[in-house]
Amino acid sequence: MKTIRIRTFTILSLLLILTFPWVFYVATHLLVMNTWSIGKVSITQTDSKMTLMIGVLIGLFLAFLFVWGMYRKYILKPLEHMSQSARQIAEGDLEVQLSTSRITEIRDVHEGFSVMVKGLKESFQKQTELEDERRFVIAALAHDLRTPLFALRGYLEGLEKGIADTPDKRAKYLAVCQEKSAQLDQLVEDLFTFTKSEFHGSDLHKAEVNVFLILQRSIENIGLQAERKNIRIELDYVENSMSIMGDAHLLERAMNNLLDNAVRHTPSHGKIYVTSKKENDKFIFSVQDTGRGFLPGDFEHVFEPLYRGESSRNRSTGGTGLGLTISRRIIRQHGGDLVAGNHPDGGAVITGWLPIENKCSP
Repeated sequence: MKTIRIRTFTILSLLLILTFPWVFYVATHLLVMNTWSIGKVSITQTDSKMTLMIGVLIGLFLAFLFVWGMYRKYILKPLEHMSQSARQIAEGDLEVQLSTSRITEIRDVHEGFSVMVKGLKESFQKQTELEDERRFVIAALAHDLRTPLFALRGYLEGLEKGIADTPDKRAKYLAVCQEKSAQLDQLVEDLFTFTKSEFHGSDLHKAEVNVFLILQRSIENIGLQAERKNIRIELDYVENSMSIMGDAHLLERAMNNLLDNAVRHTPSHGKIYVTSKKENDKFIFSVQDTGRGFLPGDFEHVFEPLYRGESSRNRSTGGTGLGLTISRRIIRQHGGDLVAGNHPDGGAVITGWLPIENKCSP
């Protein structure tokens, strides 16, 4: 739809108001000439002045009527609709209908209004999804917290009442209590990190960090857990001096989660392959385990909070279901991303990338 500026509309309206009376004046003047007659009644010179004035007034009235109709259709009504829509939005109703206009300025305001409404809808939708996610996470974690708490209380009561009456039983009870308390600590730590990762950039302490050293530290952190299952971790790298701008603590936490996930789903005496390389302006890394791998239905859900696929996140493996979610959020917070897949030789593989230049999220 072609539009005109309001200045042009005003000038055309003034010209119309001036033109209509003149056209009617000329037409009336021709009408009152002696050569013109209406039926058998001739218009004489005596009535000419009155007739000319009536013609001019009719032209002026029609001009004002036409201009008022255009003014109301293309200016007043759209503004009234936008005013009504603004009140609807203030009341929480985003299903608003806006009328179009041929006036450029009104059309621009209409388009801006439409963009605002669309943005509000997306914002409210995202807020609703986040609220649903929070409720789900809190409910699931409350359920997960209940199991180790009940077990811990039961074994502590057994120790208090003397049920564990031999050194072996007491050692067993204490080991279980220690294990359950570690599970509780992991749940609380994951929940805390997950909550912080929702606020992008709020706690991001950017500095130049060597991502290769972060990978090495993460492998050392997970080393004891891997040794208990006789799992060997192999690191393959091209260069060891690639640096990016980011938060070293959060990046190490992301790598720890990826390696922890790989260790938990790798069978005893298995292997984990960690690779890293530079490709253009990106640092590419991957963590591959030798477990069962992901099922086809896992790929689109594997990074969702508390998702527990049969081969990715299962309560029996000891994971909270937040590790991969936290890792992806941290990597995205630094301008990169993570994707999940299966290696052709078997096992799951998580591949990610980070920008080598300073492209961290603000």
